[in-house]
Amino acid sequence: MSKTANLERPVVWIGSSKRDLMSFPEAVMREIGYALSLAQLGGLHPGAKPWKGLGSGVFEVVENYDADTYRAVYTVRFKAAIYVLHVFQKKSPKGIKTAQRDIDLIELRFKQALRDHEEHYG
Repeated sequence: MSKTANLERPVVWIGSSKRDLMSFPEAVMREIGYALSLAQLGGLHPGAKPWKGLGSGVFEVVENYDADTYRAVYTVRFKAAIYVLHVFQKKSPKGIKTAQRDIDLIELRFKQALRDHEEHYG
């Protein structure tokens, strides 16, 4: 086994996040996948920025494609795994603000990730 494989943390998909990502355009899937691969190895995608509201270790990657905006929110806060909390196409009618339903879902899924991490990794 390579040294890199030993350092790589697994990705855990919460809720429909993986299915949602798979419905995105190929270029968007690749870029979000690249961001998650970097996170698995302890790195940070150049376009990743902190997600406000849940404290440190939660990031958002925004990818624009064909006049649409796609987002992935994930956390690296837990030592044993990367958790993908929500992947979505931004549909907020007002500027750059994220819809409240997406914010609520991210907060709910973060709590699910916390429970999962405690259950599986102690």
